[in-house]
Amino acid sequence: MVFRACRTCLQICASENVGAIVVAENDEPVGIITDRDVALAVTEDDNIGTESVQSVMTEGSMTLHEGEEAIEISGTIDEHNFRRIPVVDDTGTLTGIVTVDDLVATIGEQLDNVADTIEVQSPKYSP
Repeated sequence: MVFRACRTCLQICASENVGAIVVAENDEPVGIITDRDVALAVTEDDNIGTESVQSVMTEGSMTLHEGEEAIEISGTIDEHNFRRIPVVDDTGTLTGIVTVDDLVATIGEQLDNVADTIEVQSPKYSP
């Protein structure tokens, strides 16, 4: 496995405005590294920037299938206490990442749709 230095990962996080990077081998996720992982590792090693991603990442993190619905994702996040989970297709190939922020945005949109339906069906209703 080839792993970049933590400093490189932090530079990518900063340039892409993300807080995590899924580490993949042959397009399949093998772990995840977050900006928080690196920040916590600094307390143990002042030279963490030169350390490999492998030394800091969470290995073998769980994945979600790309067809999962918001309610299923919510349950998985609650059950495993992860804020970010890699998403894979039927072959296990990495296709993306879902975050708690994504989930909140999706559920918010769904609640807006429900509110619209209530307003249409109840003309005297005013939030």
